[in-house]
Amino acid sequence: MKRKSYQRKQKRSKRTRKALTLFVAFTSAIVVAFIALRVYVQVAGAPPLTVPKASIFLDENENHIGDHFTNERRYWVSLDEMSPYLKQAVVAVEDKDFYKHGGLDFSRIAGAVLVDIKAGGKVQGASTITQQYARNLYLSHEKSWTRKLNEALYAYRLEVFYDKDEILEGYLNTVYYGHGMYGVEAASRFYFGKSAKDLTLAEAAMLTGVPKGPSIYSPIVNLDKATNRQHVILKLMADQGAITQDEKTRAESEQLVLKSDSWVATKSVAPFFLDVAWQEASEILKSKNLDISEGGWTIQTTLNLEHQKAAEESVAKHMPNDELQTAFVSMKSKTGAVTALVGGRDYATSSFNRVTQAKRQPGSTIKPILYAAALENGYTPLTYLNVGETTFTYDKGRATYSPKNVNGKFANHDMSMAQAIAISDNIYAVKTLEEVGFKAFHEMANRFNVNIGTKDNLSIALGTTETTLYEMTNAYNILASQGQKTTPTTIVSIKNANGDTIYENKEVDKEAESVLSKENTYILTEMMTGIFDPVFSDYSPATGIGIRSRMTHTYAAKSGSTNSDQWLIGFTPSLTAGVWNGYDQGKNLTEREDTASTKQIWIDFMEAVNKGTKNEDFTKPKDVKGVVIDIESGKLATDACPKQRLVYMDEKDVPTEKCSNFDILDTDTWGNFWNMLPFSIFKN
Repeated sequence: MKRKSYQRKQKRSKRTRKALTLFVAFTSAIVVAFIALRVYVQVAGAPPLTVPKASIFLDENENHIGDHFTNERRYWVSLDEMSPYLKQAVVAVEDKDFYKHGGLDFSRIAGAVLVDIKAGGKVQGASTITQQYARNLYLSHEKSWTRKLNEALYAYRLEVFYDKDEILEGYLNTVYYGHGMYGVEAASRFYFGKSAKDLTLAEAAMLTGVPKGPSIYSPIVNLDKATNRQHVILKLMADQGAITQDEKTRAESEQLVLKSDSWVATKSVAPFFLDVAWQEASEILKSKNLDISEGGWTIQTTLNLEHQKAAEESVAKHMPNDELQTAFVSMKSKTGAVTALVGGRDYATSSFNRVTQAKRQPGSTIKPILYAAALENGYTPLTYLNVGETTFTYDKGRATYSPKNVNGKFANHDMSMAQAIAISDNIYAVKTLEEVGFKAFHEMANRFNVNIGTKDNLSIALGTTETTLYEMTNAYNILASQGQKTTPTTIVSIKNANGDTIYENKEVDKEAESVLSKENTYILTEMMTGIFDPVFSDYSPATGIGIRSRMTHTYAAKSGSTNSDQWLIGFTPSLTAGVWNGYDQGKNLTEREDTASTKQIWIDFMEAVNKGTKNEDFTKPKDVKGVVIDIESGKLATDACPKQRLVYMDEKDVPTEKCSNFDILDTDTWGNFWNMLPFSIFKN
């Protein structure tokens, strides 16, 4: 008996020692595991909190005009920039012990595990806010034990390196609220048309209910279910003491106004312009070894909302009801700041930007570049050429070229450069190129940064080499800038997500490079005002006569046309604007309304943006002189010569001979007349 008792005692002692050993081993393993986990976490360091953020576009006056997103629409805001009700609501419904636990709520985990075991799969979650934030940052939403383990590991790392408010802020900025909205700021703007800091208790509770199931609890999808969910959250907040019963009751009775429609409407401001600005900003940041896809940038642009509105309204008013396409761009002289840009009729239908991407033949809009070269090579506004029908021989006599004018007619007299620009005579342009030479034209085109190709072909004088409206308008902007180099830009400054200025456009402060002398620029500019003057009309009218009656300001411009393109580019001393119209597939322009829209769009815009402003005169250099000239002869005008115009040229080029040897109102004429008489009595 004693022996059996002893054996039982030995067995109990053995089991106790074994259990104790197992307990110590298990405890040691847990401690070692936690130590190893802690060491791993310390070695791994703080997990990055980088998430895609929206980049914000501002206009020249710092008004918000648009956003750019990589994959997710998100605006990052701090907890201080959120309504306090949001913080209270999300803690109440998602994780009431958030500020007490270390990232994992073991009581909730145990309950969820039991439910999952009974169901035979992963059906119920017990994720804390920290775990959800970790999932949003690093993991998928797959329901598996592996994902849950990784989620717990990331949650622990977050809790080690970041405080609770940082984690809550991150969660509220990453959670999905449906309709492509990530984070409370994007969701608040979308649903309620306001910033997250301005949300009421009722709005905050409604918004907090959406992430549980955006396709179910979005108030836009199902207002009844969203409202029921809102009431559940308000009750939890009251039960936990976050709000009073009176606040709960008032919030439940508040009538919410959804603003998603108005939010969508605000996203359509100058989409073609914003594409150009995004591309330019991307290149700027790339030059600084920064990646624009990180998001969170605040990009202040050069867009002038009034100019953009005027451009869009002009296009809408004058484009015919067919498939004709359009492109419009305006830019400030001196700085090259793009103030408005329309890349096509409808961005939603086609985002192809016809300002920057479409390469078309510029036609006669290339001629001012050619005539700039001519002015540097001895030509003056009163250089006369025979512009009758001409066949040119080239390629060492093996080929011929017979240019035509738009209406198929030719002048039966010599013509000055000033008149040739006004009526866009093609024979004059080709003869000028033949006399000035290809080298001078290529060199001038390079200075104006305009593509005219590399081949020496006489047809390039008529704009047969394709280029973009962006390039051509900037070339004219150089003329508006008194011959000083300009580069088109859409960017004023770029700030990062922390508000640090990464780039600031300081080109305006730099001394510009001279492309063309101020004297020749002014002479050329004044000749370009001639397209609106009927005194130059000949076998063909001056090309801008059709819009002359609508002009209240002084403009210099040049039109251009091909079988499939219509152009007009012009400027004042402070602003340049260019318009192109044509068909995307190069279809010929045969309808009158197709060819008429270009000039109407241009003058509509220029008059709209200059309305109520004082007329600007182009600045005349001191060595340039204006004289009234007889257009037909190129001599000084008298009252006997009906076709007169004020023409500007170098002082050395001013003619001395008058257009008529007999003018009944001219005293010199009568003096000469009496001197010719043989009777000395009459000479005095």
